[in-house]
Amino acid sequence: MDKFSLLVGNDINNISPGISWSDLLTNIKAKYQLTGLENGQKPFPMLYEEIFLNAIKMQQLNERELKTYISDSVSQIKQNEIHQLIRSLPTKNIITTNYEFSLEGPTAKVNTSLVRETTYSVFRRHETTDKTFWHIHGDCDNPTSINLGYEHYCGQLQKMRDYVVNGTNYTSDTVFKAALIKRLKQKKNLKLQSWIDLFFTQDIHILGLSLDFVEIDLWWLLTYRARNKFYRKSNFIQNQLFYYTTKKWHQIAVDKMQLLKANDVEIIVIDESDKTKYYKKILKEIKKRYQLPPDK
Repeated sequence: MDKFSLLVGNDINNISPGISWSDLLTNIKAKYQLTGLENGQKPFPMLYEEIFLNAIKMQQLNERELKTYISDSVSQIKQNEIHQLIRSLPTKNIITTNYEFSLEGPTAKVNTSLVRETTYSVFRRHETTDKTFWHIHGDCDNPTSINLGYEHYCGQLQKMRDYVVNGTNYTSDTVFKAALIKRLKQKKNLKLQSWIDLFFTQDIHILGLSLDFVEIDLWWLLTYRARNKFYRKSNFIQNQLFYYTTKKWHQIAVDKMQLLKANDVEIIVIDESDKTKYYKKILKEIKKRYQLPPDK
Protein backbone atom coordinates (compact mmCIF):
# COMPACT_ATOMS: atom_id res chain seq x y z
CA MET A 1 0.00 0.00 0.00
CA ASP A 2 2.95 2.37 0.46
CA LYS A 3 4.96 1.83 -2.72
CA PHE A 4 3.50 4.78 -4.58
CA SER A 5 1.04 7.67 -4.41
CA LEU A 6 -1.03 9.50 -7.03
CA LEU A 7 -1.36 13.20 -7.82
CA VAL A 8 -4.66 13.59 -9.69
CA GLY A 9 -5.84 16.69 -11.51
CA ASN A 10 -9.16 17.98 -12.81
CA ASP A 11 -9.05 16.36 -16.25
CA ILE A 12 -10.49 13.10 -14.94
CA ASN A 13 -13.64 15.09 -14.10
CA ASN A 14 -14.02 16.10 -17.74
CA ILE A 15 -15.21 12.58 -18.53
CA SER A 16 -18.34 13.28 -16.52
CA PRO A 17 -21.01 15.47 -18.13
CA GLY A 18 -21.47 18.80 -16.43
CA ILE A 19 -20.09 22.30 -16.09
CA SER A 20 -16.59 23.00 -17.42
CA TRP A 21 -14.16 25.64 -16.10
CA SER A 22 -14.91 27.71 -19.17
CA ASP A 23 -18.64 27.52 -18.44
CA LEU A 24 -18.02 28.40 -14.81
CA LEU A 25 -16.00 31.49 -15.74
CA THR A 26 -18.77 32.62 -18.08
CA ASN A 27 -21.36 32.12 -15.33
CA ILE A 28 -19.28 34.03 -12.77
CA LYS A 29 -18.80 37.00 -15.10
CA ALA A 30 -22.52 37.04 -15.88
CA LYS A 31 -23.46 36.77 -12.20
CA TYR A 32 -21.37 39.81 -11.29
CA GLN A 33 -22.06 41.85 -14.47
CA LEU A 34 -18.51 41.48 -15.78
CA THR A 35 -19.20 40.00 -19.20
CA GLY A 36 -16.91 42.57 -20.83
CA LEU A 37 -13.79 41.01 -19.29
CA GLU A 38 -11.77 39.04 -21.82
CA ASN A 39 -10.13 35.73 -20.89
CA GLY A 40 -7.47 36.06 -23.60
CA GLN A 41 -4.06 34.83 -22.54
CA LYS A 42 -4.51 35.84 -18.90
CA PRO A 43 -3.26 33.22 -16.43
CA PHE A 44 -6.25 31.91 -14.52
CA PRO A 45 -5.09 33.11 -11.05
CA MET A 46 -4.74 36.65 -12.44
CA LEU A 47 -8.09 36.45 -14.22
CA TYR A 48 -9.67 35.40 -10.94
CA GLU A 49 -8.10 38.41 -9.21
CA GLU A 50 -9.41 40.66 -12.01
CA ILE A 51 -12.93 39.29 -11.62
CA PHE A 52 -12.84 39.61 -7.84
CA LEU A 53 -11.34 43.12 -7.77
CA ASN A 54 -13.82 44.44 -10.33
CA ALA A 55 -16.72 42.82 -8.49
CA ILE A 56 -15.64 44.22 -5.14
CA LYS A 57 -15.32 47.73 -6.59
CA MET A 58 -18.80 47.52 -8.09
CA GLN A 59 -20.69 45.53 -5.46
CA GLN A 60 -18.54 45.30 -2.33
CA LEU A 61 -18.40 41.55 -2.90
CA ASN A 62 -17.26 39.33 -0.04
CA GLU A 63 -14.71 36.83 -1.36
CA ARG A 64 -16.26 34.02 0.63
CA GLU A 65 -19.47 34.56 -1.35
CA LEU A 66 -17.59 34.16 -4.63
CA LYS A 67 -15.73 31.06 -3.46
CA THR A 68 -18.93 29.55 -2.09
CA TYR A 69 -20.55 30.03 -5.50
CA ILE A 70 -17.59 28.27 -7.13
CA SER A 71 -17.66 25.54 -4.49
CA ASP A 72 -21.38 24.90 -5.05
CA SER A 73 -20.81 24.73 -8.81
CA VAL A 74 -17.93 22.24 -8.78
CA SER A 75 -19.66 20.14 -6.11
CA GLN A 76 -22.15 19.13 -8.81
CA ILE A 77 -19.45 17.11 -10.62
CA LYS A 78 -20.43 13.46 -10.66
CA GLN A 79 -17.98 10.64 -10.17
CA ASN A 80 -17.26 8.39 -13.14
CA GLU A 81 -15.62 5.07 -13.91
CA ILE A 82 -12.10 6.49 -13.62
CA HIS A 83 -12.71 7.78 -10.11
CA GLN A 84 -13.74 4.28 -9.11
CA LEU A 85 -10.75 2.63 -10.81
CA ILE A 86 -8.36 5.03 -9.07
CA ARG A 87 -9.88 4.10 -5.71
CA SER A 88 -9.33 0.41 -6.50
CA LEU A 89 -5.55 0.85 -6.83
CA PRO A 90 -3.55 -0.56 -3.89
CA THR A 91 -2.23 2.81 -2.78
CA LYS A 92 -2.86 4.47 0.55
CA ASN A 93 -2.40 8.12 -0.48
CA ILE A 94 -4.15 10.06 -3.24
CA ILE A 95 -3.18 13.72 -3.66
CA THR A 96 -5.48 15.95 -5.69
CA THR A 97 -5.79 19.56 -6.81
CA ASN A 98 -9.56 19.07 -7.12
CA TYR A 99 -11.91 20.76 -4.68
CA GLU A 100 -14.82 18.32 -4.77
CA PHE A 101 -14.93 14.81 -3.34
CA SER A 102 -15.59 12.72 -6.46
CA LEU A 103 -12.42 10.74 -5.83
CA GLU A 104 -13.60 9.70 -2.37
CA GLY A 105 -16.85 8.40 -3.84
CA PRO A 106 -19.85 7.46 -1.68
CA THR A 107 -17.73 6.16 1.21
CA ALA A 108 -17.89 8.18 4.41
CA LYS A 109 -14.84 10.40 4.93
CA VAL A 110 -13.36 11.95 8.04
CA ASN A 111 -11.16 15.05 8.21
CA THR A 112 -8.04 13.89 10.08
CA SER A 113 -5.78 16.87 9.38
CA LEU A 114 -3.20 17.46 12.13
CA VAL A 115 -3.83 21.22 11.87
CA ARG A 116 -7.15 22.98 11.38
CA GLU A 117 -6.44 24.97 8.21
CA THR A 118 -9.08 27.50 7.17
CA THR A 119 -7.18 28.94 4.20
CA TYR A 120 -4.10 26.95 3.17
CA SER A 121 -3.59 23.24 2.64
CA VAL A 122 -0.34 21.78 3.91
CA PHE A 123 -2.00 19.23 6.20
CA ARG A 124 -5.51 19.02 4.71
CA ARG A 125 -6.53 15.39 4.52
CA HIS A 126 -9.65 13.22 4.58
CA GLU A 127 -9.61 9.51 5.33
CA THR A 128 -11.95 6.75 4.25
CA THR A 129 -11.74 3.11 5.27
CA ASP A 130 -8.54 2.39 3.34
CA LYS A 131 -7.44 5.64 1.67
CA THR A 132 -6.11 9.06 2.59
CA PHE A 133 -7.05 11.93 0.27
CA TRP A 134 -5.03 15.15 0.32
CA HIS A 135 -6.85 18.16 -1.18
CA ILE A 136 -3.84 20.39 -1.68
CA HIS A 137 -5.73 23.34 -3.21
CA GLY A 138 -8.59 23.33 -0.73
CA ASP A 139 -11.94 21.58 -0.60
CA CYS A 140 -15.62 22.38 -1.08
CA ASP A 141 -16.43 21.84 2.57
CA ASN A 142 -14.32 24.93 3.31
CA PRO A 143 -14.87 27.50 0.52
CA THR A 144 -12.24 29.92 1.87
CA SER A 145 -9.62 27.20 1.39
CA ILE A 146 -10.21 26.99 -2.37
CA ASN A 147 -6.99 28.09 -4.04
CA LEU A 148 -7.79 30.28 -7.05
CA GLY A 149 -6.12 33.70 -7.06
CA TYR A 150 -2.50 34.83 -7.10
CA GLU A 151 -2.70 35.98 -3.49
CA HIS A 152 -3.82 32.53 -2.39
CA TYR A 153 -1.18 30.74 -4.49
CA CYS A 154 1.58 32.87 -2.97
CA GLY A 155 0.28 32.31 0.56
CA GLN A 156 0.13 28.57 -0.07
CA LEU A 157 3.70 28.59 -1.36
CA GLN A 158 4.86 30.52 1.72
CA LYS A 159 3.33 27.89 4.02
CA MET A 160 4.83 25.07 1.96
CA ARG A 161 8.30 26.58 1.96
CA ASP A 162 8.19 27.12 5.70
CA TYR A 163 7.21 23.50 6.24
CA VAL A 164 9.98 22.16 3.99
CA VAL A 165 12.83 24.63 4.49
CA ASN A 166 12.42 26.76 7.63
CA GLY A 167 10.26 24.70 9.97
CA THR A 168 6.82 25.49 11.35
CA ASN A 169 5.50 27.35 14.37
CA TYR A 170 2.12 25.64 14.74
CA THR A 171 0.89 25.36 18.32
CA SER A 172 -0.27 21.79 17.76
CA ASP A 173 1.83 19.25 19.67
CA THR A 174 1.13 16.64 17.00
CA VAL A 175 3.14 18.44 14.30
CA PHE A 176 6.90 18.14 14.04
CA LYS A 177 8.31 21.67 14.16
CA ALA A 178 11.68 21.00 12.46
CA ALA A 179 11.91 21.58 8.69
CA LEU A 180 11.11 18.54 6.57
CA ILE A 181 14.45 18.69 4.75
CA LYS A 182 16.30 18.59 8.08
CA ARG A 183 14.24 15.63 9.30
CA LEU A 184 14.89 13.78 6.03
CA LYS A 185 18.64 14.32 6.34
CA GLN A 186 18.68 13.15 9.95
CA LYS A 187 16.18 10.36 9.26
CA LYS A 188 14.22 11.49 12.31
CA ASN A 189 10.52 12.16 12.87
CA LEU A 190 9.47 10.98 9.42
CA LYS A 191 5.93 9.96 10.25
CA LEU A 192 3.66 11.07 7.42
CA GLN A 193 1.91 14.31 8.37
CA SER A 194 1.69 16.36 5.15
CA TRP A 195 1.18 15.54 1.48
CA ILE A 196 4.51 17.29 0.84
CA ASP A 197 6.31 14.45 2.64
CA LEU A 198 5.26 12.07 -0.12
CA PHE A 199 7.18 14.02 -2.77
CA PHE A 200 10.42 13.06 -1.02
CA THR A 201 9.58 9.57 0.18
CA GLN A 202 7.33 7.77 -2.31
CA ASP A 203 6.98 7.40 -6.07
CA ILE A 204 4.39 9.90 -7.32
CA HIS A 205 2.34 9.27 -10.46
CA ILE A 206 0.88 12.53 -11.85
CA LEU A 207 -2.19 12.20 -14.07
CA GLY A 208 -5.02 14.42 -15.27
CA LEU A 209 -3.03 17.52 -14.33
CA SER A 210 -1.91 20.08 -16.91
CA LEU A 211 0.67 21.57 -14.50
CA ASP A 212 0.27 25.07 -15.92
CA PHE A 213 3.19 27.34 -15.12
CA VAL A 214 0.93 29.40 -12.84
CA GLU A 215 0.89 26.43 -10.44
CA ILE A 216 3.81 28.05 -8.67
CA ASP A 217 3.42 25.91 -5.54
CA LEU A 218 3.91 22.62 -7.40
CA TRP A 219 6.64 23.92 -9.69
CA TRP A 220 8.55 25.23 -6.67
CA LEU A 221 8.24 21.85 -4.96
CA LEU A 222 9.53 20.02 -8.04
CA THR A 223 12.42 22.44 -8.40
CA TYR A 224 13.37 22.37 -4.73
CA ARG A 225 13.37 18.57 -4.71
CA ALA A 226 15.51 18.41 -7.88
CA ARG A 227 18.00 20.99 -6.54
CA ASN A 228 18.45 18.96 -3.37
CA LYS A 229 18.91 15.74 -5.29
CA PHE A 230 21.41 16.98 -7.88
CA TYR A 231 22.97 20.22 -6.62
CA ARG A 232 23.18 19.37 -2.92
CA LYS A 233 23.74 15.65 -3.63
CA SER A 234 21.04 14.63 -1.16
CA ASN A 235 21.21 10.84 -1.33
CA PHE A 236 18.10 10.45 0.82
CA ILE A 237 15.93 11.34 -2.20
CA GLN A 238 15.44 7.97 -3.87
CA ASN A 239 11.82 8.13 -5.01
CA GLN A 240 10.69 8.68 -8.61
CA LEU A 241 8.17 11.09 -10.14
CA PHE A 242 6.14 10.21 -13.24
CA TYR A 243 4.04 12.50 -15.43
CA TYR A 244 1.50 11.02 -17.86
CA THR A 245 0.49 12.83 -21.02
CA THR A 246 -1.03 12.14 -24.42
CA LYS A 247 1.03 11.90 -27.57
CA LYS A 248 -0.63 15.09 -28.85
CA TRP A 249 0.26 17.20 -25.80
CA HIS A 250 3.73 15.75 -25.60
CA GLN A 251 4.34 17.18 -29.07
CA ILE A 252 2.61 20.51 -28.43
CA ALA A 253 3.91 21.33 -24.94
CA VAL A 254 7.61 20.82 -25.67
CA ASP A 255 8.70 23.58 -23.27
CA LYS A 256 6.79 22.01 -20.37
CA MET A 257 8.13 18.55 -21.12
CA GLN A 258 11.70 19.88 -21.12
CA LEU A 259 11.15 21.57 -17.76
CA LEU A 260 9.66 18.43 -16.25
CA LYS A 261 12.66 16.38 -17.39
CA ALA A 262 15.05 18.96 -15.92
CA ASN A 263 13.15 18.64 -12.62
CA ASP A 264 13.68 14.86 -12.44
CA VAL A 265 10.21 13.91 -13.66
CA GLU A 266 9.94 10.95 -16.02
CA ILE A 267 7.42 11.55 -18.81
CA ILE A 268 5.27 8.67 -19.95
CA VAL A 269 3.42 9.19 -23.23
CA ILE A 270 0.14 7.34 -23.75
CA ASP A 271 -0.96 7.15 -27.39
CA GLU A 272 -4.73 7.31 -26.93
CA SER A 273 -7.21 10.04 -27.86
CA ASP A 274 -10.29 8.62 -26.12
CA LYS A 275 -10.22 10.09 -22.61
CA THR A 276 -11.65 7.10 -20.74
CA LYS A 277 -9.37 4.64 -22.53
CA TYR A 278 -6.43 6.99 -21.95
CA TYR A 279 -6.84 6.91 -18.17
CA LYS A 280 -7.45 3.17 -18.15
CA LYS A 281 -4.12 2.73 -19.95
CA ILE A 282 -2.39 4.93 -17.38
CA LEU A 283 -3.73 2.85 -14.51
CA LYS A 284 -2.72 -0.31 -16.34
CA GLU A 285 0.80 1.12 -16.77
CA ILE A 286 1.03 1.87 -13.03
CA LYS A 287 -0.06 -1.65 -12.13
CA LYS A 288 2.46 -3.14 -14.53
CA ARG A 289 5.30 -1.09 -13.01
CA TYR A 290 4.65 -2.50 -9.55
CA GLN A 291 3.73 -5.98 -10.81
CA LEU A 292 0.18 -5.67 -9.56
CA PRO A 293 -2.54 -7.97 -10.91
CA PRO A 294 -4.43 -6.44 -13.86
CA ASP A 295 -8.16 -5.74 -13.80
CA LYS A 296 -10.31 -8.76 -14.49
